[in-house]
Amino acid sequence: MSIPPVVDRADHDAIRVQGLEKSFKDLKVLRGVDFDVARGSIFALLGSNGAGKTTLVKILCTLLKADAGSAEVNGFDVAARPADVRESISLTGQFAAVDEILTGRENLVLVARLRHLKDTGAIADDLLRRFSLTDAGGRRVATYSGGMRRRLDIAMSLIGNPPVIFLDEPTTGLDPEGRLEVWQAVKDLAEGGTTVLLTTQYLDEAEHLADRIAILHGGRIIVNGTLDELKRLLPPAKVEYVEKQPTLEEVFLSLVGTAPNGEQR
Repeated sequence: MSIPPVVDRADHDAIRVQGLEKSFKDLKVLRGVDFDVARGSIFALLGSNGAGKTTLVKILCTLLKADAGSAEVNGFDVAARPADVRESISLTGQFAAVDEILTGRENLVLVARLRHLKDTGAIADDLLRRFSLTDAGGRRVATYSGGMRRRLDIAMSLIGNPPVIFLDEPTTGLDPEGRLEVWQAVKDLAEGGTTVLLTTQYLDEAEHLADRIAILHGGRIIVNGTLDELKRLLPPAKVEYVEKQPTLEEVFLSLVGTAPNGEQR
């Protein structure tokens, strides 16, 4: 019996998706999705409501099984090695999963204890510092602003140092100040080496954060590239002899065929 070679996970992309398909009865949600995400990068997945973003994230997090295709997270196949995938990731959904009765620090200590980690107080204090919540750490979460709650939620998801984090619509319902707070937290994650897959409907969010941007439409990735690469898909408009570069919003609407008023072209 031969012994399989040892695989260096650091040599792999953090996420690899090939030909992923998923249907719910007669509704085909994913029709062959392909993309890779480099380690330590922020990858933004754009799409309208119902485009399949959350379904795709659930498959990558082992919460759903694909009908066809393959996917790897941190070098582990999501279908064959789901336990290893779950140990490698963290998922933050659209709404902050924090206990409002507890303080911010108590929330962090509780999660660290549930994960059977040592020095839970030190872990909590470090995360409060990283997410600029030290002064609020002793306050009940019920007194936090939306941005503070979301930052605490992301901090909780990092307990155990997962190399890959999925953020599904992380700034939904936040005011502009709260969104900026979360954006800075996400940037800090990537700078620290964490790989971030971000799903969003906010095009300015992808513009500010992402190293690469993919647009999911009709169950497929119709474009995948850097912001500059996507902008080059449309010619610059000239207004009063001043060259105007297309915005990401204009690229998105042109590719998915949706007019600004929401009607299909």
